[in-house]
Amino acid sequence: MKTDQKTTSNDRIANTHYIRALIETIRGPFLILDSKLAVVEANEAFYQTFKVTSEETEKKPLYELGNGQWNIPALKRLLEEVLPTKKIVKDYEVEHTFPTIGTKVMLLNANQVDSLELIILAFEDITMERRLEKKLMEYTRSLEAKVADRTTQLSARVKELEELNQSMVGREMKMVELKKEIEDLKKQ
Repeated sequence: MKTDQKTTSNDRIANTHYIRALIETIRGPFLILDSKLAVVEANEAFYQTFKVTSEETEKKPLYELGNGQWNIPALKRLLEEVLPTKKIVKDYEVEHTFPTIGTKVMLLNANQVDSLELIILAFEDITMERRLEKKLMEYTRSLEAKVADRTTQLSARVKELEELNQSMVGREMKMVELKKEIEDLKKQ
């Protein structure tokens, strides 16, 4: 019996060691949540990204962090509906406006570790990428409108030139015809 307890204790120490190594290694913001969705640990990137401290974060229910700013419907859906059935979720996109840091678009990756009764939740800030995509789409639309406008202008100019060309060809033909008449008159 003591061997089983010692093994369990050793497993917990090893698991704690792995968790600490994970926290110290990963550069992107992430949280480790318990089964009741309270924050067990967060890494330095999380604190810096979301402008919070460990005292404001650890051992607090996720949805109560920052005066409820993490009570995000899409995040709730991920943690309460999607994750329990899938156990691993990748690239779940969430957009939210935080009072202190503004609007963020994030990809969430979550892994439910049943054996430890923990959830690892990683955040990837893609706000800048989405802004650039939006600007690129706006520039594309603007460029397409300019191309369409320029094409219309060029089509009108081509039509004018075609009409002018027909007129000139018509005059040239008339001049050839008149020269022939003059030649015929001279011969008479």
